[in-house]
Amino acid sequence: MQAQDWLANRFEENRSHLRGVAYRMLGSVNEADDAVQESWLRLSRSDPTKIENLRGWLTTVVARVCLDMLRSRKTRGEESLDLEVPKPVVDSQNENSPEDEALLADSVGLALLVVLDTLTPAERIAFVLHDTFAVSFDEIGSIIGRSPAATRQLASRARRRVHGTTEAPNPNLHSQRKIIDAFLRALRAGDFEGLLAVLDPDVLVRTDIARPGVPKEVRGARTWASGAVAFSQMARFIQPAIVNGTVGLVVAPGGRLTRALTFNVTNDKIDQVEITADPTRLRELEVAILED
Repeated sequence: MQAQDWLANRFEENRSHLRGVAYRMLGSVNEADDAVQESWLRLSRSDPTKIENLRGWLTTVVARVCLDMLRSRKTRGEESLDLEVPKPVVDSQNENSPEDEALLADSVGLALLVVLDTLTPAERIAFVLHDTFAVSFDEIGSIIGRSPAATRQLASRARRRVHGTTEAPNPNLHSQRKIIDAFLRALRAGDFEGLLAVLDPDVLVRTDIARPGVPKEVRGARTWASGAVAFSQMARFIQPAIVNGTVGLVVAPGGRLTRALTFNVTNDKIDQVEITADPTRLRELEVAILED
């Protein structure tokens, strides 16, 4: 019993570190706590006398757990429909207050979480472990099943996307931003007339969502504005962004990218909207969050 208590105490010393690793990889407090709990279960079933560097061993284990979770998301084609930021799992030894959760999210940043969500699982693991936690490419390669050279390339590709410029090379983006900002203000306020003011009367809205009862296309400002006003409770999760080189909006509850909206603006009116929700297509987007 004393040995188990000692092991539990050592694990608790590393809990916050493991939670930070998992949160950066998963972008979800709830899932991060699940990953940390799984790492404890694996430790409790192991022989601690054979572990030379407990912190490094736990980091590797939680990374493997996160990789499995990320791959499972991709395999399921998971689409988050929960509009609320997930609540953290509370354990008896380490209760998570709302302040703790907010600090954890702030320490990573919405912009980084959204861009990380567009990376492949292997890219995300390689970037987070190397650039944030200084894990060697040899160790990361053993986790993701790649050579050190291939792992270095994955991290480099992820780094370019994460640090992609948010400066708009196209001068038209400034005027686009004004229109999109006006649209977002009206949406957040549930302002039907404000939405109509920036929408072309014959605006065409397309979506890749394939669900019964959800039309693939909607035409007409009044029709779409009515639906958008009903959708306004999600507005706190919507941020302006550069999406594939143009001004758009992203929906990211808890930092999980679930929707991306791109717009065509003609004569200061939005006349076309493309809504991307398919997880595979979302991961292919180049996204950079703009200051709100």
